[in-house]
Amino acid sequence: MTPKPPSERDPVDADLEAALADVGSLLDIDLDPTPSQVASSKGSKSKAGAGRRGRSEDDLVKGKIAGVSGDDVIVEIGPRMQGVIDAGEFDAPPTEGEVYEFTMHGQKDGLWLLSRRRARALAAWNDVSVGSHVEGMVSAVNSGGLEVQIGPLHAFMPASQASGGHVEDLSTLVGQKLVVEVMEVDPGKKRFVVSRRKVLERERASLRDQIVGHLHPGDDVQGKVSRIETFGAFVDLGGVDGLVHVSQISRKRVDKVDEVLKVGDVVQAKVLEVKEGGKRISLSMKALEPDPWDDAAMRFADDTVIEGTVTRLQEFGAFVEIAPGLDGLLHVSQILGGGQRVNRPGDVLKVGEKVTVRVQSVDSGKRRISLTRLDERGAILGSEEAVDAAELDQLVKEKVKSSGPLGTNLGNLFKKALGDK
Repeated sequence: MTPKPPSERDPVDADLEAALADVGSLLDIDLDPTPSQVASSKGSKSKAGAGRRGRSEDDLVKGKIAGVSGDDVIVEIGPRMQGVIDAGEFDAPPTEGEVYEFTMHGQKDGLWLLSRRRARALAAWNDVSVGSHVEGMVSAVNSGGLEVQIGPLHAFMPASQASGGHVEDLSTLVGQKLVVEVMEVDPGKKRFVVSRRKVLERERASLRDQIVGHLHPGDDVQGKVSRIETFGAFVDLGGVDGLVHVSQISRKRVDKVDEVLKVGDVVQAKVLEVKEGGKRISLSMKALEPDPWDDAAMRFADDTVIEGTVTRLQEFGAFVEIAPGLDGLLHVSQILGGGQRVNRPGDVLKVGEKVTVRVQSVDSGKRRISLTRLDERGAILGSEEAVDAAELDQLVKEKVKSSGPLGTNLGNLFKKALGDK
């Protein structure tokens, strides 16, 4: 088989390849018999091989303690079969009748030479399987990862699997007891690889399922900002993250998320959507703020003149913010007076520009506000023409108040208004 190029290899495999040269001895469990067993079995291997009927030193056999003589423990391992083992291989002095597992290593004086140490190691290999969770002690840092002691076995944990995120200093984990997941186990190659990251991922997935099970659109939640992006902020809800899109942060216009929120901020939000089993949770902070449209018609009656800020430009006009959360449309036909035609709003207005506008109508139900830059006579608000018209209106009002109907005095009023210039 042609080996995969480096770019196509699994990251864990790459970690292993980089580290195995230095951790080969770590994964080689010492399963050889004791020196006394080696010496005693010399010269008897051919006989042992014939008598063991195909058994190998990797086979486990059960035996019952038959008696103890000094440092020797006699074990019944089958019909008319006995073995002997050094008492030092037991954690506590064995007693007659107890049953243990052993491996056999040749014969001496008609007794099988037995080992508990090798049996424990082989049993440990048999007790672990891919996907199982076991507890181990981080014993050392190795090139590319960590050494983890799991019973009598030594396992390798790649650096990328040591935590849910990047660990700057792996030595901080030495001495810690961790529950890890078995990623690979091969007694023949003495290869034992484990992962802490997979355990944490499964725990987070389980926690997410629990939290998501209690989340519903419309719920009010509290969380802590965990990450800031240009498009919004991620909020930790206690084990699962929700996204507050930039458009859902505030009723006020937000251009840069990091100018409004910081990592660590505690925020209140409303759940908008829960999708893909909780992998996508949409939140809104502005939904908890008062809705400015509720009293928009009351605050901005028709013909109210107010200063606003251009927020967006479209081919058909410009959107102007007249209050936090309230944008009105300044149609292209309402930008310039005097019959002047505007081809593109951007030729006259710029985003961020302050403009004086007059409210034409407010429809809170449809969330629409119509604006104009023109006064009732079609002059641009604040322009000289608009000022002249305002002065004329004032003169007319004064004349009506003092003399009654205008009659033929209208021409004189025009002359007076123009003569004051």
